Amino acid sequence: MAGLLHLQSSAALLPPASLLRRRGGVAPPGQRRRRACFRVEAKIREIFMPALSSTMTEGKIVSWTAAEGDRLAKGDPVVVVESDKADMDVETFHDGFLAAVLVPAGESAPVGSAIALLAESEEEIPAAQSKAASFSSSSSPPPPPQEETPPPPPPPPPAPVAAVSAAAPPSPATQGGARVVASPYAKKLSKDLNVDLFSITGSGPGGRIVAKDVEAAAAAPKKATPVAAARPDVPLGLTVPFTTMQGAVSKNMVESLAVPTFRVGYTFTTDALDALYKKIKAKGVTMTALLAKATAMALVQHPVINSSCRDGKSFTYNSSINIAVAVAIDGGLITPVLPDADKVDIYSLSRKWKELVDKARAKQLQPHEYNSGTFTISNLGMFGVDRFDAILPPGTGAIMAVGASQPTLVGTKDGRIGIKNQMQVNVTADHRVIYGADLAAFLQTLSKIIEDPKDLTF
Repeated sequence: MAGLLHLQSSAALLPPASLLRRRGGVAPPGQRRRRACFRVEAKIREIFMPALSSTMTEGKIVSWTAAEGDRLAKGDPVVVVESDKADMDVETFHDGFLAAVLVPAGESAPVGSAIALLAESEEEIPAAQSKAASFSSSSSPPPPPQEETPPPPPPPPPAPVAAVSAAAPPSPATQGGARVVASPYAKKLSKDLNVDLFSITGSGPGGRIVAKDVEAAAAAPKKATPVAAARPDVPLGLTVPFTTMQGAVSKNMVESLAVPTFRVGYTFTTDALDALYKKIKAKGVTMTALLAKATAMALVQHPVINSSCRDGKSFTYNSSINIAVAVAIDGGLITPVLPDADKVDIYSLSRKWKELVDKARAKQLQPHEYNSGTFTISNLGMFGVDRFDAILPPGTGAIMAVGASQPTLVGTKDGRIGIKNQMQVNVTADHRVIYGADLAAFLQTLSKIIEDPKDLTF
């Protein structure tokens, strides 16, 4: 759901006593009224950078979906804002005209700062634009002194056309640093229909791509293109600043260094789990959902592993078991959350996981869908990785790194040599709250569930 823009009246245009008129009379003494219950009488309003998550301190303007001078109705999308985890359409809170854009696309602004001005009527647009000029002059810092710099290196020769890897398709919203303006549903539809958004001319406001544009492109005949050898499109030798998401990941990783952690490894025999997966895979069940369900069931018996310490003075036994699973997306990493994974059946859990992954890759996850995890799983087994360590996300008690399930020579109880599928995991835990014996007991319980997984389908 798109966020609502925060609007502030311009006190310079009307006397203070006439700025606000309460609907429905005066509120009783001591009763707080929501802002939505007031009508702002001022003719020019400031549009603020909204806070799209609890950790967001600034946002980047991806694109303005309305142009200066456009008439807007309450609820119309005005701007696409990139937070630390997602791109979100933001809607206007009032009728009016987009009079002036203060922060252009591609630039960032702190949460709560003005990014545009909304005029109540078309006649007020010139006054709003004059006010915008004063914003620019007061907020622009003096330019830094010029220094002698060497001339930039010559641009590299154009790269040959590369084949698109089926395993790692480009994001529908970015290509070579550029962005395309499309509705959230159009982005999802382009992924489902394998349509390149950069090949489409949008028919929506300001050239925005909408669902019907994607459907038309999917129905059009495809042109054959020559295939050349794949080559990473990386600007070698160029220093590239972090994206908003990369900056958020960097900040979280640095915060994690302050937490005293320890690691415990364990080996699971997965023959029974692999057999169950093959049996129910056709019903849409994923291995990720099976691992999340098994982990959640083990956490029920070991609540301290599901706990968290945020202030270094106390810890919380979390009331819900919310399994976060790391997902690599274009330009970063995100951890969609499967809420109440211990209470949801495996089929619903698998459907929910597919929905979350689709939204993550379209950068359309809502904050509660990625920041409410109580235990995290990071799985590199699909790449054939045997074992690795994971960094503990801030505010959680433990993260489990999962390797590949592989045939392994083992000694049987009767002294013979056999082959079993085995998987290695390493759990990183907050040692302020969780101790070695706690983690060992949890892993023993999880091993029993994985080696006898019949309860996973109940």
